[in-house]
Amino acid sequence: MTTEGNPTAEGFSHCTLLASVDAYRPDTLDLYQDPEASQYWFACFNDMLSKFERQAMASQSSDPSAKPRAQYFREHCVEVFNQLQKDKRNTKSLGIRNLLEVIESGLRKFGFDDPWKEQKTLENKASIGLLKNRLQQLDSIASEREKWTEIVRGVLAGNMFDWGAKAVTKILEANNGFGLQQALDRIQKRPWLIDDLDSWLNRMEQEPPHRCATIFTDNAGIDFVLGIVPLVRELLKRNTKVLLCATINPAINDITYSELTGTIADCCKECEILQNAYSVEHRLLLYGNDQIGPCLDFRMISKDLSVAIEQNSVDLLIIVGMARALHTNLYAKFVCETFKLAVVKNEWLANRLGGETFSVVCKYER
Repeated sequence: MTTEGNPTAEGFSHCTLLASVDAYRPDTLDLYQDPEASQYWFACFNDMLSKFERQAMASQSSDPSAKPRAQYFREHCVEVFNQLQKDKRNTKSLGIRNLLEVIESGLRKFGFDDPWKEQKTLENKASIGLLKNRLQQLDSIASEREKWTEIVRGVLAGNMFDWGAKAVTKILEANNGFGLQQALDRIQKRPWLIDDLDSWLNRMEQEPPHRCATIFTDNAGIDFVLGIVPLVRELLKRNTKVLLCATINPAINDITYSELTGTIADCCKECEILQNAYSVEHRLLLYGNDQIGPCLDFRMISKDLSVAIEQNSVDLLIIVGMARALHTNLYAKFVCETFKLAVVKNEWLANRLGGETFSVVCKYER
């Protein structure tokens, strides 16, 4: 019997890892204060809606009502975006997080619970078939420093598999054979846009292992199975307890809590270290976080997860992906060591940060 977080816990709580709840601003950009960003992102999201409409329709293709419902969904989102853009604001600030929440809430409103579910199931299954080879490949690297470099590169390469990013969707739709190795070949060569890898490697080489790490995951499939799982395993090998967190509510192709539990069980069949940590020693614990959309607001963490973070004296926070580590939390400060990993899959944002598409953010903060 595995000890896991109860994703139905009532209410939310702020995360005790925040350096200051009052000073915390989750959003990297404020569209109400940044006219250039506002103009670009509203146009970008309005453009993206047709892709979400098609995906929603395809996910329920046998239902004749799917087409009109998908159209209503798009029209609803356009209307909400127009209201927000006209500055009919309910809040003082507006982030990309809020626009993503409009889309996910709109999908639910018109009966599309999880349009990427089938895609995620296929990608999870295919990735699990490759996990053992990936773990053997990592175990064959004699140098701890080189091994950790490859593990971090694997997380970043996995983060390329994001069906919410226009630049990536084009690659994935054009190339069915695009896998982890192809993604590894495509990510930016060092030095990265934000490159704290050496500081992370020095920390892992020269200091005692962490007590407990909390990891906020991103996409299903290759990202989770071949990127995050090897990272989790390496931390477990150092006797670091791991709290693995996924969204409860579907958001694009992010792995959900219910998918996380099944996928981890399958991964355990491929690896004894994972199996023991998960089923016997209870050093790998799974938690759901009940926010809407793929972004992460640490003022609104599910209560049971917040309690677990406090009770386990978490001393390492790992945040993965554009939504959680770039659109939100890029500049957020925490009281523990923090490792933020993402590939910048949007040209405008990459340019704003001083890089180009597929630049790497590897931000390690003491």
